[in-house]
Amino acid sequence: MPLTFRKSFRILPGVRLNINRKSWSLTTGGRGGPRRTHSSTGRRTTSMDLPGPFGWRRTTSAGKRPKRR
Repeated sequence: MPLTFRKSFRILPGVRLNINRKSWSLTTGGRGGPRRTHSSTGRRTTSMDLPGPFGWRRTTSAGKRPKRR
């Protein structure tokens, strides 16, 4: 079983700092509206919870860092 590390801090209402082993990200937004996440790896995600078992997500990558092999 691999070891994982993930921690999330609430900075301001509606703003979270998420830290894991390889990167960090900043999430804004929340309940009832869209959430936007900007990662240190260049990935940008917009997501929104919809009523019922549905959800919507759109991810774009800026390619700031090369992929590790």
